[in-house]
Amino acid sequence: MAREKSKVLVLGGTGYLGKRLVKASLREGHPTFVLQRNENVMDINKIQALLRLRKRGVQFIEASVSNHESLVRALKQVDVVVSALPQTSGPSLEYKVIDAIKEAGNIKRYVPAEYSIDTSRRFHTLEPAKGLAERILEVRKAVQNANIPYTSISANLFAGWYAPNLLQIDTLLPPKDKVSIYGDGNAKVIILDEDDVAIYTIKTLDDPRTINKTLHLVPPENIVSQNELIEIWEKLIGKKLEKSNVSREDFLAIMEGADTGTQLMVSYTYPICFEGCLTNYEIGEGEEGSKLYPDVKYTRVDEYLKRYL
Repeated sequence: MAREKSKVLVLGGTGYLGKRLVKASLREGHPTFVLQRNENVMDINKIQALLRLRKRGVQFIEASVSNHESLVRALKQVDVVVSALPQTSGPSLEYKVIDAIKEAGNIKRYVPAEYSIDTSRRFHTLEPAKGLAERILEVRKAVQNANIPYTSISANLFAGWYAPNLLQIDTLLPPKDKVSIYGDGNAKVIILDEDDVAIYTIKTLDDPRTINKTLHLVPPENIVSQNELIEIWEKLIGKKLEKSNVSREDFLAIMEGADTGTQLMVSYTYPICFEGCLTNYEIGEGEEGSKLYPDVKYTRVDEYLKRYL
């Protein structure tokens, strides 16, 4: 007899990753819930997003992360909480979630809003991204100190932000004629389709192998350098791009006088482009996400880039 699937509450279920987590949860057969906040009543985009979720079979709980009593009541109706709260505001909000989970006392697993590079490993980012990374790790430590069963997800780089632009920091679309190469362009990065990240995340929820661990997503065919990424795109479009190399000094100079958003992007991207992502993450006996769940047919980088032709 098949084991009953956990009831899953996705926080931030209408957001960029949240809506994918909701879709993946439904696909995997979990009774899936999102919070419906009263303050969304005058936000037409939120209302439309909620209506689309309802059509898919999502169930709603009237509550807010900012309202402790309502959040505790919501948590008592589910088994697992998956957070997709925005990382820029996530740390402060996630402490509220941690407090509510402690009081509810019934949550079997919590997935905090990490998903990116696991900065508890070697990863020398700069301010302002460094401060954000430190706050995210502080949330993980708070979850551990509260003895809340958890799984952290290290998905490295989201494809939508880093694949089509060939790691360029000033666009999200593929370069048509020219491309900047940071350093020698040989640092290895790990890129994942956001829909695949969602499926891998949901796969962990009832898996005892991933309890109180960090799942590192390192699909082997998606470990590429910037040079290799550019080469893939050039083959797809049948054209060579004009290339120019950018030194570390020139790259960092972009932050001088830039707005906060640009500074965050540059400070986060700097170690990725010049140092790369570690590729030897393990969750257990030499396993990581694509090995734990071989049934997930992840999207290769070249397949993702074909969408932009």
